[in-house]
Amino acid sequence: MSTPYPFTAVVGQDDLRLALLLNAVSPAVGGVLVRGEKGTAKSTAVRALSALLPEVEVVVGCRFSCAPGAPDPVCPDGPHETGPGSSRPARVVELPVGASEDRLVGALDIERALAEGVKAFEPGLLADANRGVLYVDEVNLLHDHLVDLLLDAAAMGSSYVEREGVSVRHAARFLLVGTMNPEEGELRPQLLDRFGLTVEVAASREPDLRVEVVRRRLAYDDDPASFAARWADEENALRARIVAARALLPEVRLGDAALRQIAATCAAFEVDGMRADIVMARTATTLAAWAGRTVVLAEDVRQAALLALPHRRRRNPFDAPGLDEEKLDDTLEEFGGGDDAPEDDPDPDGPGGGGQPPQDGPEGPQDGPVDAAEEAARPEEPAQPEEGQGGRPAGSGEQSAVRAAEPFRTKMLSVPGLGEGAAGRRSRARTDHGRTTGSRRPQGALTKLHLAATVQAAAPHQRARGRSGRGLVVRRDDLRQATREGREGNLVLFVVDASGSMAARQRMSAVKGAVLSLLLDAYQRRDKVGLITFRGKNATVALPPTSSVDAAAVRLETLPTGGRTPLSAGLLKAHDVLRVERMRDPARRPLLVVVTDGRATGGPDPVALGTRAARLHAAEGTASVVVDCESGPVRLGLAGALAGELGGTAVTLDELRADSIAGLVRDVQGASGAHRRAA
Repeated sequence: MSTPYPFTAVVGQDDLRLALLLNAVSPAVGGVLVRGEKGTAKSTAVRALSALLPEVEVVVGCRFSCAPGAPDPVCPDGPHETGPGSSRPARVVELPVGASEDRLVGALDIERALAEGVKAFEPGLLADANRGVLYVDEVNLLHDHLVDLLLDAAAMGSSYVEREGVSVRHAARFLLVGTMNPEEGELRPQLLDRFGLTVEVAASREPDLRVEVVRRRLAYDDDPASFAARWADEENALRARIVAARALLPEVRLGDAALRQIAATCAAFEVDGMRADIVMARTATTLAAWAGRTVVLAEDVRQAALLALPHRRRRNPFDAPGLDEEKLDDTLEEFGGGDDAPEDDPDPDGPGGGGQPPQDGPEGPQDGPVDAAEEAARPEEPAQPEEGQGGRPAGSGEQSAVRAAEPFRTKMLSVPGLGEGAAGRRSRARTDHGRTTGSRRPQGALTKLHLAATVQAAAPHQRARGRSGRGLVVRRDDLRQATREGREGNLVLFVVDASGSMAARQRMSAVKGAVLSLLLDAYQRRDKVGLITFRGKNATVALPPTSSVDAAAVRLETLPTGGRTPLSAGLLKAHDVLRVERMRDPARRPLLVVVTDGRATGGPDPVALGTRAARLHAAEGTASVVVDCESGPVRLGLAGALAGELGGTAVTLDELRADSIAGLVRDVQGASGAHRRAA
């Protein structure tokens, strides 16, 4: 077995180490979500934590790690007699991103359950992690239904496996730790809320600290055992401190003053529900025990807020996590200090990062909103004239970026047909979850039994198989897998016209607001997104296809405008991007969203070039929607003509706001068919 990197040898990252240690003292805190850029010791610190956890006593031979003194009465390996057991180190179980549902919760042998009435159960990772640590790297890339199962088990302390009326339950109490890189996409707000604490980590910009990180890592890689031995004393001291804090925790008193501060802080930051209050109370209590105190102080409440609230105050996916620390201090001061600490309070500092890390963490005050009156008073910047298609001038000079208008709820844009892509919430697809539409022979392990089809397949053979009792004689060839229809996530590729014809401030603000609304919709439907802009002489991939909708919103906010309208360049660039993405992920179907007024200028015969580029997408059957940004009393209808060449449909900015776009899929499909017939 390889020697883990010592926890106490991790350089810096005080908030990360403290959050992990608090959960080691009290798993009731609710786990940790670690957010940060790659290469910041997230995984190293989590794996190193296992060496600090006290050993656990387990029933000999129990696959579910039941405690000898209080075994689970419904343990699938039970019943167990109370008595002496054996001790083993606490486990850190890792959940791979590509794990199946059966690998997570366990698998039930349906064939034996039907034929013999036996609950033959193969435990999953939740059983392995019971009374230990469950670590999910890149938790934001985990499928939604797996995250739901995972967090439900973490909240209830048990896992249920149910298949066609046969169920198994076992204990699943573990310390949940997830790590993620926000650049690769965010977790849904309701899932963020299920993690007790969150910390932001980033690589230090101090040369001395970076030198020390490299020095220690090289020494560990050269001789892991020798490096670990150098830190043995610090590891032992920190391990003893965890044990002492666990013993002290039941004696810690959370006074009314601290409770008022907790409630006032959660109310001031407008967090939803009551989970934040409960997590803050548990965290503050654990902080006091970690510092060796039996009374919760105001400093404990402050630190608890910095750990428990940043991920709960996001009002929409594009809000950056964090707290306004000045507002936090004002709230704590307004509602009074915590209970007085005893004069002989021990030193809170200790090995492995101390009780209270520096308060100036990565979550700093957020920039305030731009004053609405000031924004309205700014003069509109007209585009510089340029001869454009249809006799209307188009801007040639580059304009500064304008703010997006307020986002709104958009219509449902879908890809026609039935796909097989990653689970999501946009287009119809064959999925593992959803309504049952039929049955088939299983390919590999059986996951969703179609009971009626299985019985129907087995019934004709009962006499030949010598059935004599009441039970049905079922063979593996009789089993039928249920086919289900649900929703998939798509690749939504935005192609945004940033030319001079779009450069008027109010107009571009409305366009950005519409795209921002579509990005918000893509976030909620679990899509990948990409962003291409075209202006001047060429098109640019502002954001390659990614799961990080936040990144697309940032690129959109800083988008400059001006110049000619190279429509063909934008469509050809989109064609290249989609071609590469089809090779990378052939199951994920694309939806092309072109945001333009339909004009094409620059170069010889720009209209013909744009038409040929559009027909490339139509020939490949790419579902497309053109968001028509043309305004004014006189409309040329160029965006509608472009939609016809793409084989898609066109919607105006106003139409995009409607409650429903029922029939859009039919319109897109019908337009595609009409285009092919006309060709």
